[in-house]
Amino acid sequence: MVLAVDDEPKGLDELVHCLRNSPHVALVYPAIDASEALRLLSADDPRLADRKARGLPIVDAVFADIDMPGLSGMEMSRVFAALRPSPALVFVTGHAEEAVNAFDLGALDYVLKPYQQDRLDRAITRVIDKLAANAAPQFGQEGGPGQVKNDDEVIPVELAGTTKLIPRSSVRWVEAQGDYARLFTTDGSHLVRIPLAQLEERWEKAGFVRIHRSFLVSLPLITELRMGQGGYQVVIGNEEKVLPVSRRHTRALKDRLVGANRST
Repeated sequence: MVLAVDDEPKGLDELVHCLRNSPHVALVYPAIDASEALRLLSADDPRLADRKARGLPIVDAVFADIDMPGLSGMEMSRVFAALRPSPALVFVTGHAEEAVNAFDLGALDYVLKPYQQDRLDRAITRVIDKLAANAAPQFGQEGGPGQVKNDDEVIPVELAGTTKLIPRSSVRWVEAQGDYARLFTTDGSHLVRIPLAQLEERWEKAGFVRIHRSFLVSLPLITELRMGQGGYQVVIGNEEKVLPVSRRHTRALKDRLVGANRST
């Protein structure tokens, strides 16, 4: 979900067209100037309200022209940069000399006019990479007054031509599938291009534990550790999903379970 802002109608149409051509963009909000952009994002839109309730940026990214009458793109972007969490900023302009000021504001990218689809696609890829790589700091930091504390990391998942953000709290267990990982959530499963070892490292402090070379599980959801055919098994939640525990990980799992029980 992105916001496109350009005071030139033809330029705005081209920008929106290129953004909608991307398979990674589910929804584009067009605005003819900064004032309209701020009005759009303060409107009573249930999709935006849902994002706010989940602690997500009001939009994933803002693609904004710099030179606009009234409130400039730079001034508007300072408003968005002050939000917590804040959307990614991408400036689109015909003036290359503004690049330094743009990056001083924390812009993720700087795209020169006229718009080229492949160049905007690269900017969109940078937005997706930022969501994937910086999700924990972006959504998990507790800042100063007015900031929202939310320690739930999100994982971007490509689904039917759109990018869906899956909160970690909805993940019950993860299964390795080569260089990919399949997230099993409360409402289905999602394949992401993240190695299981990377998720293990990132999610350890959030209560996820490796039980097998192929499985990572949410420790609080383990309802039973039992001996089965071929070794130990764990039972996950009320659905009684049974997963194998390798001998290599058995001792560490028992220690974690005992420690978790002592702390409750």
